[in-house]
Amino acid sequence: MSGAEAFPLQWPDGWPRTVSWKRESDSKFGGKTYGLTMGRARDQLIAELTRLGARSVVISSNVRLRLDGLPYSDQRKIDEPGVAVYFVLKKRPMVMAVDRYSSVAGNMRSLTLAIEAMRQLERHGGGTMMERAFTGFAAIAPPDWKKPWRQVFGVELNWSGDLAALYREKARNRHPDAGGSDQLMAELNVAYAEAKKELNT
Repeated sequence: MSGAEAFPLQWPDGWPRTVSWKRESDSKFGGKTYGLTMGRARDQLIAELTRLGARSVVISSNVRLRLDGLPYSDQRKIDEPGVAVYFVLKKRPMVMAVDRYSSVAGNMRSLTLAIEAMRQLERHGGGTMMERAFTGFAAIAPPDWKKPWRQVFGVELNWSGDLAALYREKARNRHPDAGGSDQLMAELNVAYAEAKKELNT
């Protein structure tokens, strides 16, 4: 989906967050003991989206990816395990996101089960019900809503790094000449101005 990034996590506009101390263990999904790895959870999510008929799928998380799209093997436990999946369904951009569980794999599995449940409506003669249910997942920002600069840059509240370097890094992906768009670059420029003002840089 245009504008969605796989890394870092691009949390959808207007979606509530789960505070870290309220996150649940992913043990209800079997954990690693029963094969709940990030790779397996990702494959199951993609398979379920394919059965749904979704196109242009982007799974966004804080898992760093190699050029071939697979995760690096040396990553530590991720403090922010939320997952958002962006896709196009019947020509409409959609997004679903979960950060209820303590691992990326658990949140991916939760999304998979949610999509599978939605597909049950269609399988049992409720195509119209499924369409209405998915209406709530349309990827549309509220009117006049603007992303906070930390969300645009993908940093935490207490971040204190090199803002100019981070801006250059993000601009490399967002610039129209690098496959981005004028809209993405404009959003980054607004966020950069806000960040400089707040951080007095």
